[in-house]
Amino acid sequence: MDATTASTGSSSGAAVLGPKALNRALLARQLLLRRVRQPVSEVLAHLVGLQAQSPDAPYYGLWSRLAGFRAAELAELLTDRRAVRATLWRGTLHAVTSEDCLTLRMLAQPGQERAVRTNTDYDGTRIAGRPVAELLATAEELLAEQPCTAAELRARLTERWPGCAAGKLGFAALALLPTVQVPPRGIWGSGGLPQLCPVERWLGRPVDPAPDPAVLVPRYLAAFGPATAADLATWSGLTAVRPLLEGLRGELAVFRDERGRELFDLPGAPRPPASTPAPVRLLAPFDNVLLAHADRTRVLPERYRDRLRNKNGLVPGTVLVDGFVAGLWAVTRPAGAGGPAVLTVRPFRSFSARHEAQLRREVASLAEFAARGGPAQVVVEPPA
Repeated sequence: MDATTASTGSSSGAAVLGPKALNRALLARQLLLRRVRQPVSEVLAHLVGLQAQSPDAPYYGLWSRLAGFRAAELAELLTDRRAVRATLWRGTLHAVTSEDCLTLRMLAQPGQERAVRTNTDYDGTRIAGRPVAELLATAEELLAEQPCTAAELRARLTERWPGCAAGKLGFAALALLPTVQVPPRGIWGSGGLPQLCPVERWLGRPVDPAPDPAVLVPRYLAAFGPATAADLATWSGLTAVRPLLEGLRGELAVFRDERGRELFDLPGAPRPPASTPAPVRLLAPFDNVLLAHADRTRVLPERYRDRLRNKNGLVPGTVLVDGFVAGLWAVTRPAGAGGPAVLTVRPFRSFSARHEAQLRREVASLAEFAARGGPAQVVVEPPA
C-alpha cells in the first residue's frame, strides 16, 4: 500500500504519515534506497548542494548515493568551475553547482546578516566604524587581486586601515560577501588552508541580487519532503517560510504526521510504502539527511541524539540500519607515508544477520574508497 494512503487519515481529512513512511520518502529522495547512475552535477542540483564543512564530506556523500562514483568526478567539476564550495544554507559550506551558487546565494544573506549582527556592532550600515558598502568593496577588491585565507584578509584590511578592528571587519566581510573556497582546497587527496575568492571573480558572473525565495519550496520538497514549515525554515535559514508555503498551497499535496503537524509535499514526489526495505548506508559527516529538518526523528532516533553531539559542533559519519541512525564511523589516516587508512565503525546496538552482512559489504567498499589506492584497515567495535 502506498504510504500516502496507509493510514486512516486525520480529523482534517489529510492522510497521516508515520515516522517510517517519512523515513522512506526521505531516503528515496536522497538516493539512499538504491544507488543510481547519474552525473554528479545533476545530483548536486537535485540535492540543492551537499554539506562540505569537511573537505571530504561531499565525496563520501556522493559515494553513498551513486553507483561506481569516482572522486575525480566531483574534483573535475570543482577545478573546471562547474561546481563550487560556497557558504549557503544556515551559513555552512556546501558543494553546489555554479548555477545554483549564482542564483541562490543571496537567499542565504538574511542569515548571514543575523550572524554579523550577533557577533559585531553592525547596525545595518556600519561595522566597527566603517560603512559596510566600503568594507565589502574593499574586501572584494583585495580578494579579487589574489585569493587568500581569512587571516590574510584580516591582515590586508589592517594594512589598508591601520588600527581597525580587523577581526570584526574580516568576519563581516566574509559573511556578507559572496565568496567561494578555491581549489586545491576541497579536491580529493589535496590539503591546504581555505582560500577565498569573490563569486563574481571566480565564475565570471555576479550572483542574482534578489532571487525569489519561493523557488526554494519545490527544490527543498523534492529533496527532503514531505516537510513542515519548521523543517523548511531549519534547512534554509529563512524566517518567513509560512507565506511561501501558503502561496503555493494549491499546487502542493498536504499530509499530517502522527502529532498532527501539517506536512507539505510535491504531488508526484516519491512516497514509498513504509515497508520498503532500506539497505545499510554509511552517511557522510555533516550529511544533509541529518541536518535538513527541525524534527530529525524521521532518521535519528531520539535515544541516539546525544551521541551525535560534541563540543565542536562536528557531525560525524553515521551508519543507517533499516533507514535510521544506528552507529558512527570515522576514517583516520597515518601521520607518515605507508600506513593504512583506518575505518572505524561504532555500532550502537546489535544487528540482524542480514544487516550485518550488508554492513560488512558497505564498510569494505568505503574503506577501499577512503584509502585512495593505498592500504586500508577496518575496525568494527562491539555495540555500545
